[in-house]
Amino acid sequence: MMRMRIDRALGVLIVMVAVTAPSVWAEPLTVQDRDAITRLGSTQGRSENEIAPLLDHVSKAGERGLPTESLLNKVREGLAKGVEPKRIDPVLRQMTSRLESAHEVLQEAGTRGMEEGNRQRAIETMAEALSRGATVDEVRELSRLSQDGRHKATQEELAAGAKGLAMMKEGRIPSKDGTALVGEGIKQGYRASELLDLSREVKRRGSDFEEGRASLKALREQVRRGERSDRLFKDEDHSGSGSGSGGDRGDRGDRGGRDSREESSRDRSDRHDRSGGGDRSDRTDRPDKVERLDRPEKVDRIERPDRLDRLDRSDHSGSGRDR
Repeated sequence: MMRMRIDRALGVLIVMVAVTAPSVWAEPLTVQDRDAITRLGSTQGRSENEIAPLLDHVSKAGERGLPTESLLNKVREGLAKGVEPKRIDPVLRQMTSRLESAHEVLQEAGTRGMEEGNRQRAIETMAEALSRGATVDEVRELSRLSQDGRHKATQEELAAGAKGLAMMKEGRIPSKDGTALVGEGIKQGYRASELLDLSREVKRRGSDFEEGRASLKALREQVRRGERSDRLFKDEDHSGSGSGSGGDRGDRGDRGGRDSREESSRDRSDRHDRSGGGDRSDRTDRPDKVERLDRPEKVDRIERPDRLDRLDRSDHSGSGRDR
């Protein structure tokens, strides 16, 4: 009898924790947040009644345990640029839908034994991955692959892997190959930042892999053997040879002069690489550069909700920065 009472009490406790857990994670708006945004809208001639539905939408998202900073940033950005609140609303709804999808897929991964890590950051990074072209099925496959390794991956690492896969797809890397490579990195214990570094380099060399000057299979084998992301392309960057990115060095050297065989051209290419000047695709991978809000000539560019939505990557708290 005593054992039954203990089991019943434990069952009630588990239910109570499950019901109250979202409130622990919730990010409801503060009075200061509301006042600041209401004042911002007022300077643009917007009444409190026009702005209140936007703030209520953000507050409800926080109560469901979703990160609110990116949503708040979108409201601020839109109002500062003179966008009508009714045009900001559909963009907020689309962003919230992505955050919810990210939340669900991470919860699903968590039920498989994946550690939680930084939950808010993982949701925002995963939402960005989905907005950039990663699919829920691809994330599920990454999660499955991560279970095969000795390393117990975190949800944050899974989210970074999904974002990395989206990057590679932008570089025309086939989904199957990209998923296998990222999945191997997760199995080998790559940190979130290493997964993003690896994916960025693969995207930058996308034409080499596409045209056969480099091999994704060979690169995946290097990862399987335990090589870290900062070593995978180091020899190729300095010697112009190797299985990871053959031909990439010559391509960069051609920007400064067609004769990449000459020593002086190679030296210029090396200096160019070390200074970051040749890494154009890396800059395109970082959507955290927000357009200045005080440039009125940009207003007409985001009046349409679909154009405003293109900037939502920049508002993910930290998700634009590759962590």
